[in-house]
Amino acid sequence: MSARRVTMRASYYAAHTYMITGVVSGLFYREFTKINEFTGETQLAVIHTHLLALGMLGFLIVLALDKQFQLSGTRLYTNFFWFYNAGIAVTVGMMGVHGCLTVLDDDVPKAVPAMAGAGHILLTVGLILLFVLLGKRLKEPVREQPSPEQPSPEERERATSSI
Repeated sequence: MSARRVTMRASYYAAHTYMITGVVSGLFYREFTKINEFTGETQLAVIHTHLLALGMLGFLIVLALDKQFQLSGTRLYTNFFWFYNAGIAVTVGMMGVHGCLTVLDDDVPKAVPAMAGAGHILLTVGLILLFVLLGKRLKEPVREQPSPEQPSPEERERATSSI
């Protein structure tokens, strides 16, 4: 029994989800610090940037690469997709915990930065898988693009008569 392969549409949904969570996290940062009258530096300030850059823009780029090189539907792509998403989730989640504790003036447990580091490792594994897959696709011979069909004589006549 094989695992379900990730499709191109999953990259679109991931990009869209990261766009929404990125915008919402920026709103949360602004409101949470305002409610707590916090004016210092906090990890919350960069969560929306990470979500928009690594998440939304990252998956929009992957979507374009997938359209060009047919990456999705493969085991490597599926592994990339889940490792990369897990890395973003863990990293941004720990940034959120760290940031909220900073705003609330609580101590940040040593496990929080360690978990954020684990998130970065997951991101790195995902990116390595993506580059391995891209490298394999670049080694493949170029596929002939199907040529557009010649228009029928009726279509040609309609096109010239409408001019």
